[in-house]
Formats: sequence, structure tokens, C-alpha cells
Amino acid sequence: MAEAIAVSVHDTVPVWRGDTAGEALRRSLDLARAAEALGYRRYWVAEHHSTPALATSSPAVLAGSILAATSTIRVGSGAVLLPNHSPYVVAEQFGVLAGLHPGRVDLGVGRAAGGSPETAARLGDPRGLAFPDALRELGEYFAGGSGGVRAIPEPTTPPEIWLVGSSAGSAANAGRLGLPYVYAHAIVGGGAPEALEAYRRAFRPSPALAEPYACVAVIAVVNDDGERAERLAASFVYGQILMRTVDPATVLPTEEETAAHRFTPDEARFLRSRIDPQFVGSPERVAPRLGAFLRDTRPDELFVLTQVPDHGARIRSYELVAGIVSSLQPSGAGVA
Repeated sequence: MAEAIAVSVHDTVPVWRGDTAGEALRRSLDLARAAEALGYRRYWVAEHHSTPALATSSPAVLAGSILAATSTIRVGSGAVLLPNHSPYVVAEQFGVLAGLHPGRVDLGVGRAAGGSPETAARLGDPRGLAFPDALRELGEYFAGGSGGVRAIPEPTTPPEIWLVGSSAGSAANAGRLGLPYVYAHAIVGGGAPEALEAYRRAFRPSPALAEPYACVAVIAVVNDDGERAERLAASFVYGQILMRTVDPATVLPTEEETAAHRFTPDEARFLRSRIDPQFVGSPERVAPRLGAFLRDTRPDELFVLTQVPDHGARIRSYELVAGIVSSLQPSGAGVA
């Protein structure tokens, strides 16, 4: 790795058994302050709907609270799911954020729905724009308007627009548009090298970006005790199993519940399929694997998603990841 890699946070605001959504949201504010102190560059929040286990239905509102709770870290969406919204409303929301916090706002967008078909039917642009048209219109609002309509306020420093995806096709599209791109390895493990290479090959300079800026988002759970890291990571995956097989409206199980559960062979295979492509374990185990992954993908920035039921262990994981990445950087680079 010839150049320093920036490190950022991706947050889905998980809600664990015994918590309220309000407590989960307040923990995100605390994590954002901790990430800022650790030198992380960005703090992005996801979008999900009708999912009690994830309190991220409104990225713009949550990003505003995080911006107010911090002072230097960039804050944004990872991602606003554009099919769910009118581009005009998104431009207004993020225009407000960028007006209040100039130079600190990112607008990552994606094309997934983030909820059930019934939920999607209650969201979205009534015009039913195709994703490329909606994305183009969104950008036009930050460049003076679209179709004679202006999105107010018009911030002096507009938010940076990013594309977030999980395929080589989405990567190539971001490259052709000249946008920064984040590949969601946290969702689809294994395709990052090909996706980022497709992005770089397809890249065309744009007013927003002169050179390609390729990023990858991973799940990382690092603990001084490697076995506990595995137990912590298993809690979120066990929650996914419960949502798929028992109750889609459940919140996430505690570490103790997960430890007491006896996984069936199918459940155990699913658990390994979710954990093994990611970065879970002690610093000594994770460091060489993460180093190899960064050499293979050559990202400009690494987004880290850590979903564990112990808030202190979550902050400690981000601290350990920052140390690992710093150790992998060119001499003296630190965490960018």
C-alpha cells in the first residue's frame, strides 16, 4: 500500500434485546464522538424501514444529530436509498445539513429498497423515476436546479454525492458518472477486487471528481479476546436468523442469548457464511487478513461496520481497527 488509507464508520444503529430505539440512537451519537477522537474520517448511517432491529429509517435526521454532536468528522448517508424518495426532497434535506455544516456532509445513495414491498409502496417518488434519472436530477439540484425548479436552501458547499453498491455493474456506473464509489463487502463478500477494478476502468473525470476514489465497506469485530470477538459477531447473525425464521419484527439477541443457543447445521453454515468473509477475531488474527484484503482491493478508504451488543466492546473494536490500519500504513502515515 503506497498511500495512506482513510478509515470511516458505517452504522446501522442496531437495537438489542432490552434496549429501546432511543437508547440505540443515543449510543450512535456516543460512537460518533469516539470515532472522531480516534481519527476516523467519516460517519455514515444506513437506511432501513419496518425493521425494529435497525433504527435507521431517516438518515438525514440522524445525520443532523450526529453533525451537531461532533465538530470535525464528515457525516452522511450510507446510503439514502433513492427509489424510496423524491430527489427533490433529498436535495432539500441535505441542503439544510450542508448549509448548517459546510464541508462536512456526504450524500451516499443506493438503489435498493431497504424494506418490504408493502413499505416501499408507501415511500418513493410519485413520478416513479428510474434510478439513473433520479440520480441525475438529484445532482442537478446542487448545481443550480432541475427543470426550472430549485431546491432551497442552496448551500455554498454542497454535499458530496457518492454511489454505494454491491456489484461490478454499480461500480462501473459510478465510474462512468465520475462519482466516488463504495463497494458493500459487508453485504456481498468476495466481489470487492473485481468491483473496484471495474470502477477504475470505467471512470471518467467529472466536475465532482478528477480521479477515481474507490472504497470498500466491511464488517469488523475485533476484541483483545479473539473468542469473545466471535461471540459478539455471532449475536447479530443470530438476529438475522431469528428475523428470517421466527419473527421479522424481533430486535437483536443479547450476547448471553446467542451463547446459549445451539445452532442447527443450517444455522451454523449461515453463521460462517456471514462471518468468515469479514474480519472477526483478535488483532493478531485480523491484521494479516485485513492487510491482504487491502492489498487485493487497493481502496482509497475503508468503511467499517461493527454490530455488537456491548457498546464498550464496540468502541474498543473501532479503536483496535484504527490501530491495525495505522500499522499497515506507510511509515508515519497514521490513520488518514
